[in-house]
Amino acid sequence: MYFTSNIKFLRKRRGRTQDEVAAALNLKRSTLSGYENGVAQPGIDILVSFSKYFNMSIDTLLKIDMTKLSESQLGELERGYDAYIKGSNLRVLTTTVGSDNVENIELVPEKAKAGYTTGYADPEYIEELPRFRLPFLSEKRKYRTFQLKGDSMLPIPDGSWVTGEYIQDWHEIISGKAYVVFTINDGIVFKVIENNLNKDGKLVLYSLNPIYEPYEVHINEVKEIWKFINYISNELPDPVLPEKQLFKAVATIKNDLERIKARIGKDISDADELK
Repeated sequence: MYFTSNIKFLRKRRGRTQDEVAAALNLKRSTLSGYENGVAQPGIDILVSFSKYFNMSIDTLLKIDMTKLSESQLGELERGYDAYIKGSNLRVLTTTVGSDNVENIELVPEKAKAGYTTGYADPEYIEELPRFRLPFLSEKRKYRTFQLKGDSMLPIPDGSWVTGEYIQDWHEIISGKAYVVFTINDGIVFKVIENNLNKDGKLVLYSLNPIYEPYEVHINEVKEIWKFINYISNELPDPVLPEKQLFKAVATIKNDLERIKARIGKDISDADELK
């Protein structure tokens, strides 16, 4: 449990003295000092008071080591994006930071995806992933890059590296936009989402490749969602016909069909005359 270190850390982060916090919570300073030093154990009513004072859930105060969180993660908690208040599907993300306290972009290759499905919340596993920076992305947001597998999102080529921005509040998902979705049953997939959370608690996942049928996932199956930012590939997407050229191709096909129909009709007529 991290309660003692957390309340001391949060007090100092806010620039408050023990006297100020004790007064706000209607405690003696010595009692607060005992909580911070671990020589006294708070009851449930005291835990509730600390939860209200710091605007964080009791579970977060007890279970999350806030001294290990990055600045962006702490900022999310302080703005009300508490994993245990929002729901168990929304959690504090395990991440890595550089010596400058700026979060890295971890790289999840295809061969590492199986391990990611079990190690995504393990700091030691995340620490072992390759990591890099993209200078044109915001330092205040969290990004991760996943390698794409298969042809379901063509024209984005197989093997592309897709970078996504971590979505903390899933109600912010915009229908019609692309996201990397980590689900319990399907692992890591890259899809266009239809957000039906308010209607039935489900997401509909669509592929760009029309040969793949869309399918639904319940939000309880989802562990992480990353908004598509960009992709990197060493292959060029297949060319798309210009609009005028496409219309011309369609017109040519129609003319060919008309000629075939006319030819078939003539052949039938000639055959009738020979009878």
